Amino acid sequence: MWTPAKMRMKLPSNITPAMLDRLVKSLPPEQAVELLAMFDELEERKRVSLCQNDFLAFIGALDPKYKFGAHLKRLGGLLMDVEKGYKDRIAVSMAPRMGKSQMISIYYPAWYLGRNPDHKVIVASHTADLAVVMARKVRNLMQTPEYQKIFPLTQIASDAKAAGQWNTTAGGEYFAIGVGGALAGRGAHLIIADDPHSEQDLKSSNFTSLDATYEWFTAGLRTRLMPEGKICVLHTRWHLRDLIGRLTKDSAMNEDGDKYEIFEFPAILNENTEEEKSIWPEQWSLEALQKTRASMHHIMWQWYAQYQQNPTASEAAIIKRDWIQWWKETDPPEVDFIVQSYDTALTTKERSDFSVCQTWGVFKDKKGVDNVILLNSVRNKYEFPELKVMALEQAQEWEPDSVIVEAKASGQPLIDEMRRSGIFVQDFSPGKGQDKIARLNAVADMFASGQVWFPETSWASTVVEEILAFPAGEHDDTVDACTLALMRVRKGGMMRLVTDQAEEPFYRSRRVAYY
Repeated sequence: MWTPAKMRMKLPSNITPAMLDRLVKSLPPEQAVELLAMFDELEERKRVSLCQNDFLAFIGALDPKYKFGAHLKRLGGLLMDVEKGYKDRIAVSMAPRMGKSQMISIYYPAWYLGRNPDHKVIVASHTADLAVVMARKVRNLMQTPEYQKIFPLTQIASDAKAAGQWNTTAGGEYFAIGVGGALAGRGAHLIIADDPHSEQDLKSSNFTSLDATYEWFTAGLRTRLMPEGKICVLHTRWHLRDLIGRLTKDSAMNEDGDKYEIFEFPAILNENTEEEKSIWPEQWSLEALQKTRASMHHIMWQWYAQYQQNPTASEAAIIKRDWIQWWKETDPPEVDFIVQSYDTALTTKERSDFSVCQTWGVFKDKKGVDNVILLNSVRNKYEFPELKVMALEQAQEWEPDSVIVEAKASGQPLIDEMRRSGIFVQDFSPGKGQDKIARLNAVADMFASGQVWFPETSWASTVVEEILAFPAGEHDDTVDACTLALMRVRKGGMMRLVTDQAEEPFYRSRRVAYY
């Protein structure tokens, strides 16, 4: 009887299905069965080899129903480039519910460890619970019969009990961690950071969490990388100061540092044109995405950041550029009231926050319409003694009718010191529903009505650009000071909008102001 080895030697390498069919029919039944079994084995070996070397084929073998959108094929190609050493730093942004976490946090570590069973992998997410859930799914996947057919030499050690930390029999390791977790003693050939930002923090305008994530990533997770190690960062964009934003900036500013290749996948391609289309029509129809966009009309900054991966889109700004009024005269108008507002940082050691003092004046134009104009803005990083001196100097120079300070960080001590100096200060503590975004929305009508003015100077332009970039901009301290002042003007009855109902007129004295 012919053996498979003998058969393999006798068959030409370029045999076609038709040739095989004729050959099988010409053989005795027993030999035909053996020949077909041999070819089945060859096809299986070919399939296994393909899955071992092609990440997308690997996913298809484990999940035949997996929906391969064009964006996921592209992402899969990038991840293969990382494993094969063609790339070592990638940062990918993608809209929510677009399949990114399933690919990068479940299938990719399993495929990577299949090819590199002695490597160590760290996968980070914004919470430890989520990271462990992903780790359990990877472990379960690697124990399936289908996975073992593809990577029979990659076995999970029998003593691996914890879902978030386990080893392979070849000495490899998978370690799951939440942002902020301890990493002492850990090393990694591959680091994956998947959705490291807390959605709850960012939607409640807690943008300080962005800095905490960046610090942990750079001073903690990044230091765990082995020589020649690789990093994949993947998350939905939220802000210019999110992790991808900061890594992009670092790559541009530090010639000798990590160089991340940035890839963006917006949910709607060619948005706001006749060529609009969904990036993943197999899962998300264009109509479904358009409906989502329409439902976010009041928070368009989130749409452009999360779904379009463009946190700086001008359409996302709460305050529109064409609402800004520029005062072109050399001198400001005579004002009736002067309001000073303070947004303070804790110390000069805070990397992202400044202390800001703004001075605003309320005036009437030639038609008798109330307006408000920015008279001065001081912005710097101060230790508290310096902050106190600056505040007293500003109060003496401008003699404001009202001073308002947010009672946070160094704000409360500043309030106490100014009161001891005989300055009447109103403190402000934001309550429920009074986050930064809500406060700017509360005064947006003042801008839209064309009643907020800025002198045509470079320092005022800096203030305006920060306001226009909010809430996706890198800094928001001047925005906080601005909203404090304008809310005081509006709620204090110092200013009416052109859209307000007419009331009995009231009169006030005029004051001379200067820049």
